[in-house]
Amino acid sequence: MKKIFLFLIIMLCISVNVNAKELVPNAKSAILIDPDSKKILFEKNIYDEVSIASLTKMMGLTLIFEQIDSGKIKYTDKVIASKNASAMGGSQIWLEEGEELTVDELLKGIIMASANDGIVAMAEYIAGDEDTFVKMMNQKAKELKLIHTHFVNPTGLDEKGHYSSAYDLAIIASELMKHKDVFKYTTLYEDYLRKNTDNKFWLVNTNKLIKTYKGADGLKTGMTDDAGYCMAVTANRNGMRILAIVLGEKEGKVRNSETSELLDYGFNNYEATTIKKKGEKVGEISLLKSNPDKIDIILDEDINVIKKKNETNKEYISEVKLNNLMLPIKKGENIGELLIKDDNLIVKKITLKSSMDMKKRSFIDLWGNILKSMLTGDLIS
Repeated sequence: MKKIFLFLIIMLCISVNVNAKELVPNAKSAILIDPDSKKILFEKNIYDEVSIASLTKMMGLTLIFEQIDSGKIKYTDKVIASKNASAMGGSQIWLEEGEELTVDELLKGIIMASANDGIVAMAEYIAGDEDTFVKMMNQKAKELKLIHTHFVNPTGLDEKGHYSSAYDLAIIASELMKHKDVFKYTTLYEDYLRKNTDNKFWLVNTNKLIKTYKGADGLKTGMTDDAGYCMAVTANRNGMRILAIVLGEKEGKVRNSETSELLDYGFNNYEATTIKKKGEKVGEISLLKSNPDKIDIILDEDINVIKKKNETNKEYISEVKLNNLMLPIKKGENIGELLIKDDNLIVKKITLKSSMDMKKRSFIDLWGNILKSMLTGDLIS
């Protein structure tokens, strides 16, 4: 009886594995991943180095949003298109040499229409020239420890030596999604550039799944002769976000269908478990001579982890890692990270923000505290 039972278990595991492998039979490679913990939920040839078409732009977009978040550039900045940018082939928004568009407008063109001229214009605006921007892309890949990626251009147009892998693209996409503003663009299905002009341009998102797949809200598509049809799609349902990458499909409809089936596999077999709730206190900040003396560190979102359905809940360890903080601290300022650990493995990092302002004690504050200490007998620091 034990042998029969063991045989049935083995056969069930083989069946599940075969069914999983049949999810994307037409793709050269594919991955399904939890973008927070980087836990792989499904894989097929995930380290193969292949052409990736416009999924390349996810790295360029990561650099653009880093520049915005650091204050080096603004959404309202006007970017002048060069002759080089306006000459880009493939998908484009038909920039003319000398034309001015804002960073916000170019982001719409890059994300929604996969505009090659748009990403080159932004590359030149940030780095001075296209080659320097590509060096920045490769440097970022090195920082992310990606060993199956090398960029030759920012567009994804076919070129020798330009490649990545499904796994590396999943890491790049996860990095891009840390910049929440990206979803303001990836969720737009249609919009216009150059409104109220004779050169009005209609933008339609190349990612049709944001309209047809429940919970899909990004991220990027691509297609070239060498790469075939490619797709990076993220979806969020009931607090569970997953990311699917599919590369090397022969048809756009098949790419969309297999990506949807891959996401279905994730949502059907995994679920999100809330381990900490929005509003929960996870620590406090206490700084010398600050007003107030201390503030609580409060979560501004539920903290979820992904596990297989019917799997026993685990005990996770949480650790607050604060930055080197100096007064004054503004409400909403990044103050550190909350690390969620499964034993010694970090499965999630959450950026912590100050729940209120902290400033240096003023002369009036100081004397107020002295008076209070005289009345209560408490010591002050």
